[in-house]
Amino acid sequence: MFHPDVNAQTPFLGIEIGGTKLQIVVGDAAAVIVDRQRFTVDRTRGAPGIRQQLESALPSLVAKWKPAAVGVGFGGPLDSKSGRIARSHHVEGWLDFDLSGWLNSITGLPVFADNDANVAALGEARCGAGAGFNPVFYVTLGSGVGGGLVVDGHVYHGTTPGESEIGHLRLDRSGTILENRCSGWAVDAKVRSVLEARKPGSLSERGGEARGGEAKWLSKALEQGESWAREILDDTAEDLALGLSHVVHLFHPEIIIIGGGLSLIGEPLRAAVAGSLPNFLMEAFRPGPDVRLAALGEDAVPVGALLLAGKCVLSR
Repeated sequence: MFHPDVNAQTPFLGIEIGGTKLQIVVGDAAAVIVDRQRFTVDRTRGAPGIRQQLESALPSLVAKWKPAAVGVGFGGPLDSKSGRIARSHHVEGWLDFDLSGWLNSITGLPVFADNDANVAALGEARCGAGAGFNPVFYVTLGSGVGGGLVVDGHVYHGTTPGESEIGHLRLDRSGTILENRCSGWAVDAKVRSVLEARKPGSLSERGGEARGGEAKWLSKALEQGESWAREILDDTAEDLALGLSHVVHLFHPEIIIIGGGLSLIGEPLRAAVAGSLPNFLMEAFRPGPDVRLAALGEDAVPVGALLLAGKCVLSR
């Protein structure tokens, strides 16, 4: 039941459920955040651990702020109409889980859930790097590769269960997908392979005894002019540009926004993708859309979640 006095200043809850972090924010329909709680996700506890964190945090926030609705960005595929999760590729225990129904039972509020890349795309389109552009395509390069398309201020879904799953776009007939080449773990593997081939044991010298996170060394290596870092950057950017060329040919976004952990490489990554993209476009579409880095950082999903909740409620 929606309150008749709900307006743009009414508080809403925004939730980001990811594979490594859980964020809960309070803000208005314009996504101005006034309160925030952030938790680290313990994957060994699976989905029940995340649900316990939410059960502990939400009642006090609801009592304090009396929000009108909840918006959620979930790190995995789900049905945005029903709020039921298909699966999580990062945390066990979410298979076929009714996320919206469960959150409604805890908060007593209307719940609107979507994939986190879609929600981040909405945040960047309305309040970030995509403000003033239409359509907006957002690609996130993190533990996986995800995408979201925003047209006329709304997330484009297509026919259920269709989404902008650019990470699963095939780069060749053998089945190599974009995620195999441009995700954080894929770039980690490239760094490990190059460094160990050039100087065995160099990973230990860099503090890399544990596998994972090696991509974080790229920025400094690029600043120092190390050729191996440039080779990895160019290789990754070219694959990403190839994938994005299909987005351009099909949807013609006015802007493409690069987000996620790998986007922290910054301008070198943006420039490399922008430089490669025209090479894969038919002549009539060159030079292609503007390519920019995400502006909201870790707030992309929470901001998008607030916008989702506000938009859904205020449009009723």
